[in-house]
Amino acid sequence: MGIIKVNKISYDYIKYGEEGKAESTIRAIDGVDLHIQRGDFVAILGHNGSGKSTLAKHINAILLPTEGTLFVDGKDTGQEKNLWDIRQTAGMVFQNPDNQIIGTVVEEDVGFGPENMGVPSKEIWERVEESLRSVGMWEYRTHSPNKLSGGQKQRVAIAGVVAMHPKCIVLDEPTAMLDPTGRKEVIRTIRALNQVEDVTVILITHYMEEVIYADKVIVMDEGKVVMQGTPREIFSQVDKLKEFRLDVPQVTLLTHELKNAGLELPEGILSVDELVEKICLLK
Repeated sequence: MGIIKVNKISYDYIKYGEEGKAESTIRAIDGVDLHIQRGDFVAILGHNGSGKSTLAKHINAILLPTEGTLFVDGKDTGQEKNLWDIRQTAGMVFQNPDNQIIGTVVEEDVGFGPENMGVPSKEIWERVEESLRSVGMWEYRTHSPNKLSGGQKQRVAIAGVVAMHPKCIVLDEPTAMLDPTGRKEVIRTIRALNQVEDVTVILITHYMEEVIYADKVIVMDEGKVVMQGTPREIFSQVDKLKEFRLDVPQVTLLTHELKNAGLELPEGILSVDELVEKICLLK
């Protein structure tokens, strides 16, 4: 069953002049069609300015389409009466956790969203414990967020969204400001939410290694969807990805170079173990 349905949406940013007059428009999204199933893990790729973050803001109804329609769990984002339900259905995690964490104690911060939703106090604390445990941060519940590492802060920000019991979480480059350890922590958390809690995950990233776990990969360029498929299908097209100024996982690139050098290897290898296995099978 589909949870996100995007029908030919376009979005124009308005460029204003010195006197506050609209001078021109910039088309950030151009005729995008998408259908995301409940429980999917979808990764969206694209270089800076490709429209991926603008698309993410539409799923949470932060932005509304200039043209076309977008439905979240069957509700049209263009209708104001649906905004409350849509934002409860699709939670949003941003690049900088400091912009999302507002509490002085971790457990208070995580409980802020459910409290605003009018959840009874007893259930709020049940949700706080449940969500902090789901991201591996329960033992830090009485800590100040300011004393946490970048990866830990981002996991708290994710817990704050999880506590609101969304059916879908949209993560807009959540690991961009983190070191490799923090990135691994956050991706491990996102995968667990998807696999264990059956939360639909939409991950926007420019780290190709984070994409290999997705069910589906969407590539955007100049506001359009230019490629769709599984990670293996997408990363089998190294040269095409380079045309869109995108990298591939290092092991996939190594496989591509070895293949060009004459080894009979399949394209789209996604892990070192898989590459070793294929090389060992060569005669």
